[in-house]
Amino acid sequence: MKLGTLPRAALALAGSLASVVAAAQSAQTAQNAPRQAGQNAPPQGGSPGGLIIPDEVEFLGRGDPNIRKATAIVNGDVITETDIDHRLALIVASQNIRIPPEELQRIRQQVLRNLIDEALQIQAALARDVEVEQRDIDTAFTRVAERSQQTRATFGAYLRTIGSSERSMRRQIHAELAWQRLQNRVIAPFVNVGEDEVRAIIDRMNAARGTREFRVSEIFISATPESAVEAQANAVRILQQIRAGASFPAYARQYSEASTAALGGDLGWVRAEQLPDPLARAVQEMPVGSVSPPIAVPGGFSIIAVSDTRSILMPDARDALLSLMQMSIAFPAGTTEQQARPALERFVRTSQSMGGCGGAQAAAAELGAEIVSNDQVRVRDLPPALQEMLLGLSVGQATRPFGTLDTRVSTLVLCGRDDPQDANAPTFEVLQRQMEDDRVNRRAQRLLRDLRRDAVIDYR
Repeated sequence: MKLGTLPRAALALAGSLASVVAAAQSAQTAQNAPRQAGQNAPPQGGSPGGLIIPDEVEFLGRGDPNIRKATAIVNGDVITETDIDHRLALIVASQNIRIPPEELQRIRQQVLRNLIDEALQIQAALARDVEVEQRDIDTAFTRVAERSQQTRATFGAYLRTIGSSERSMRRQIHAELAWQRLQNRVIAPFVNVGEDEVRAIIDRMNAARGTREFRVSEIFISATPESAVEAQANAVRILQQIRAGASFPAYARQYSEASTAALGGDLGWVRAEQLPDPLARAVQEMPVGSVSPPIAVPGGFSIIAVSDTRSILMPDARDALLSLMQMSIAFPAGTTEQQARPALERFVRTSQSMGGCGGAQAAAAELGAEIVSNDQVRVRDLPPALQEMLLGLSVGQATRPFGTLDTRVSTLVLCGRDDPQDANAPTFEVLQRQMEDDRVNRRAQRLLRDLRRDAVIDYR
């Protein structure tokens, strides 16, 4: 039996399905465009460039701009309140915490915006004769179900139990497939990355050998001087939810105003000097796996998460492949810590003295424990706390027990370790493809902005 994924959030139902239908694309942080020389200043101090907005705003008529209608007709396609409810249920199910009512209302508005985008993406694909066949949607839906270790039938039943529906998931799949194929037809063929551009990147990487890089994700909340207090308060609320267990990528998709929102806020691998100074200082001080408080940057506030770090073109111990054996014991429901203590102490003694992987089977039989194994575990794919512990172990040694009484308590035994060789620069072909994907993604974002601008949307 193979060692499965270590205990973490198993489902990210409300996240992007791009990993099912296409390879993930890298993206760059949205940059604030500077005012061009000679451009006229707005007549009033608080006006964004080109807009004429008085400092004292007086509303006319009797409508309340704070009231948002529940449904919308997007170029003739109807989005119902039920559609919103079903998609919202996916998001709620993907979180590890209870979402406050006021937060649910904000998420609900973002869900409606996402559904509008999906309608526009499907419409744009159909307008260019890009079709998605039902069997393609069926295949993608089956893959999502398999990732959740379910069949299509049981997964559909599960969606209904959480207040969602198979139709809602299939709509999201349809939109992502349509958008990806549209990009492949109308954008990708016209994107070209020259050989000299790729060579220049390789040369810069070689020149930067040994420089630290960080895998960073960002949630960016825009702000003007007048709205800074409110924007910062909103960022603090988002941070509280994330630190309480909410998914950073899910919140980035819902709230971030950067171009990386569709990718869960992922900026990819960046060097500190590529980031604005406040973020550059932060990433160099943050431990892997941590999330920053809101950081003031030009144009707003950023919350950043550092999920990994490495040195360019240098071997990294966390790229080592480990052969691991996991030994686990479970407790009856309702077992208290005091009741479990004798069994836990026995588990610790036995796992530390069983003589490594060779003695694990006999120890498991004595303890009534379950054993699974995997000989292809990359260190950096494990939680940060386990990375540090395993890198300090010798073959045959075991980690301290981890887990909870509600699920199971486990230990990992190190059976073998293959250290990485010297790191090499990515190949010319890989870099060229990454650069092309990035340009396609940015042009796709511009196309979606154009579709939003030209759409006829009627709220009912």
